[in-house]
Amino acid sequence: MNIATPGGQRRATALIADDEEPMRRQLRARLLEAWPGLEIVAEAANGIEAVALAGQYQPDIVFLDIRMPGLSGIEAARMLFNRCHLVFVTAYDQYAIEAFEQGALDYLLKPAGGERLKTTCARLQSLIGQQPSNIERQLSQLLSSQSKPSAKPDYLRWIQAVVGSNLRMISTREVLFFRADEKYTRVQTAQAEVLIRKTLKELADELDPDEFWRIHRSTLVRVDAIEEVTRDLRGRQMVKIRNFNEQLEVSRGNAHLFQQM
Repeated sequence: MNIATPGGQRRATALIADDEEPMRRQLRARLLEAWPGLEIVAEAANGIEAVALAGQYQPDIVFLDIRMPGLSGIEAARMLFNRCHLVFVTAYDQYAIEAFEQGALDYLLKPAGGERLKTTCARLQSLIGQQPSNIERQLSQLLSSQSKPSAKPDYLRWIQAVVGSNLRMISTREVLFFRADEKYTRVQTAQAEVLIRKTLKELADELDPDEFWRIHRSTLVRVDAIEEVTRDLRGRQMVKIRNFNEQLEVSRGNAHLFQQM
């Protein structure tokens, strides 16, 4: 669906689907910076809404998060294939190949912005007016460029934390440790502390085990943030974090991580 401008030109339309409202707002703002003529006609909070709204508004482009309730972005893409141009925007890069197999034009890692987003917008502008089914060659080229084998599996690279009405993106390289805090998980960096709803178990499954060690059932610590490991008067192993005034207990079940002590 194209919208006419006062000058008679046609404006491309888009739908944004992401279960985090601050992320939708952030992507909308960055898209309009990269492509001022783009018309965002609707926003969806899950995959089911994305498919329904796409049927209602018939946008030229749908920007899809991958992990959403109801229907995932991949599942929604299967239903939207050949109806619009698809772009995935996610914090995870292990889905890239599957995304392209579902007809995605591009795959952006959060936080999407800068030159990378401009490149995507330029690619979309060149294809507006074409049927999505006519871009197999571009998809094949993109797929081959993205499918080079990596030395190790892909892991979570960004943490999304809602702070007030804003969404803060934290690189996992900035995190000193994660600690379970009742219904939330505390994310500690050198500059700040924020709370997220993702559980410690989910994080342990999604983070690189060579970079983050679970030293306690309630604590994940970044290995290169550890300055030293000592024993307290009760004989417990305690981890001291570099340039941070807090010590973290190592449980007996994880004492093997520091066998030299």
